[in-house]
Amino acid sequence: MNYGRINPNDIANGTGVRVTLFVSGCTHHCKGCFNSETWDFNYGTPFTKETEDKILELLKPDYIEGLTLLGGEPMEPINQLSLHPFLKRVKKIFPQKNIWCYSGYLFDTEIKKGRAHCEVTDEILKLIDVLVDGRFIEEKKNIMLKFRGSENQRIIDVQKSLKQNSVVLKME
Repeated sequence: MNYGRINPNDIANGTGVRVTLFVSGCTHHCKGCFNSETWDFNYGTPFTKETEDKILELLKPDYIEGLTLLGGEPMEPINQLSLHPFLKRVKKIFPQKNIWCYSGYLFDTEIKKGRAHCEVTDEILKLIDVLVDGRFIEEKKNIMLKFRGSENQRIIDVQKSLKQNSVVLKME
């Protein structure tokens, strides 16, 4: 897996101050995407153990609330395979920090089962706290939305959704 960039102090992509990882590779190609250069799976820099270590170091300060995964598309099956061991490390070292993930795939119909589901998806979902799902739709863009780009996107409490076996939206 490659990544486009790492932001050490992000306040736009989840609650609090966060470390954000923009992975490379996306098959959605949403019209009006703010990060279209990351559609290419070969864009950016290889995601290595050194990259993981750098992100873990950035997560250390108490003022960092957690990690956010964006893209590109973190839930592309090929990206999930690379992210899975890393997310296990994050949760083991920082169990108090939360993980947000932005995905164009829908939680209930494409991630839990369907096109984006692969052999590590169920384990990854156990590690993610919040999922912002749904493709960016330019015609539904609304700059007043918190943590979302278009009105069709949902902010999902993943752990409650898994327990209840239905989508539980996170209160804003």
